[in-house]
Amino acid sequence: MSATASPGLAPGHDPYHLGGSRDGRGDSAATGRGAGGPAPKRIVVAYGFWIFILSDIVMFAAFFAAYGVLVGGTADGPKPQELFDLTHVALETGLLLLSSFTCGVATLALTARRMALFQAMMAVTFVLGAGFLALELKEFADLIARGAEPSRSAFLSSFFTLVGCHGLHVGIGLLWLLTMMAQVLTKGFRDDILRRTACFALFWHALDIVWVGVFSVVYLLGVIA
Repeated sequence: MSATASPGLAPGHDPYHLGGSRDGRGDSAATGRGAGGPAPKRIVVAYGFWIFILSDIVMFAAFFAAYGVLVGGTADGPKPQELFDLTHVALETGLLLLSSFTCGVATLALTARRMALFQAMMAVTFVLGAGFLALELKEFADLIARGAEPSRSAFLSSFFTLVGCHGLHVGIGLLWLLTMMAQVLTKGFRDDILRRTACFALFWHALDIVWVGVFSVVYLLGVIA
């Protein structure tokens, strides 16, 4: 059967725009992605990074659940009330929360294309984050020196796993922070650099949220119990 145009329609007529609009040379301008075309790269990157953040939160949720189950398994060893120093932990918390604020200021400075302010706020964020990590390592060293090493009991194994995993994320974040400072300084305010910095800021704020959970569930409830 030969292909013929429908009665009353001119050859090539496409009332439903299935083939997309055509330019003067007869080439189709359709993208194959809908009328609006493909999503901007910043949307695609943000969506992918949110998936990574959510998967990380699922991992921490598993660690929180394990800690909740094992916190009573002290094996006649030291209990949370005997180990935790809320003053020390409150100082850690203050440093990390303040670093989240300075990171937010750095993000605003980046949006406004203010290089000096961005670099200064990122440097302050690094110092605060490094201070938090140093205090956490000091806490671990003190616990081990008092005989509360991870292998002592199920409670301590779950504690070191949960808090240590968060500390590892902070350490990775500090390396990422330095990388973004160097990239902005050498490459300027390119779109890809802005996307990477926005992903870093999201990662850093997520670590603050997780730490609020650690502070509340592990330390506060541990001392109260």
